[in-house]
Amino acid sequence: MSEQDNTPNMDHTVMFKIKSDAEISTREIIEKVYRALEEKGYSPINQLVGYLLSGDPAYITSHQNARNLIRRLDRDELLEELVAYYLNTDQS
Repeated sequence: MSEQDNTPNMDHTVMFKIKSDAEISTREIIEKVYRALEEKGYSPINQLVGYLLSGDPAYITSHQNARNLIRRLDRDELLEELVAYYLNTDQS
């Protein structure tokens, strides 16, 4: 808008960008799923382990779209990332 007459400035296109679901990192997905499980009163660790071992998405709540989010990740890649994070974390 111009300072004088409050009319929109039509000289520039304004970009609006929403973070697409494809851009959500594995870490963000795990954190969102963890929070959703906690909010529903489940033990997030137990539920995630159950999902990782069985592949059954019923271990993950549909609350906050958690089930759909976790299914976007390949379980093998998810396990690889979790193990890598665990091994790279200072264990002292």
